[in-house]
Amino acid sequence: MRKFAGFALVVALFLLGGLASAQQADAMLGFGTIVSPGAAACNSVSGCPEKGGLYPSVSADVIFHRRIGFSYEVTWRGGQGLYGGTGGAPYRPIINDFNVMFQPRLGKKVGLDLFGGIGFQDTRVYSANYTCSYFSCTNYSSFNHFLVDVGGGIRYYAWRHVFVRPEVRYYNVNNNVANFNLGNFGYSSNSIVRVGASIGYTIGPE
Repeated sequence: MRKFAGFALVVALFLLGGLASAQQADAMLGFGTIVSPGAAACNSVSGCPEKGGLYPSVSADVIFHRRIGFSYEVTWRGGQGLYGGTGGAPYRPIINDFNVMFQPRLGKKVGLDLFGGIGFQDTRVYSANYTCSYFSCTNYSSFNHFLVDVGGGIRYYAWRHVFVRPEVRYYNVNNNVANFNLGNFGYSSNSIVRVGASIGYTIGPE
């Protein structure tokens, strides 16, 4: 997990470093949910669909001239899900992505956010037992998978630098499908979609 914390730190420093030459920067807090192919029922062969739950998100971007820039976002399932329903293992997906972003203006108060990039999904599966090291104790195992994503949103400035953004993202998560014969925790599809909305603040021109 330390390497992923380091990844997030490097991205944050990159975004902050870009502020000096950026035309604008944005910080956002959002909420959404996950949908994916597959029936609600699941088993040890096909896995369970990755869907449902409230997913908060935190993101930031820097935009340069020609309305092109970079963004970073992390979103996670707010409450632990139960894999397969009542009696199943508690789990929580966490999705990080780093994107190239295009932000055309459609008017004084309206614009588009279009983005695509790469990242990883960390699914944490919890147990009642803790594993401890010299520095910390954890009660979960992590299953990490590379992903690519594309998405978009409609940005509306409701008041000065404050905007709201309904949005949708598509993720294709590599090897996200369960293979319990190999001891791999997973789901019934590599494809997941997150729908939701964010509220944000722009540093720069209105």
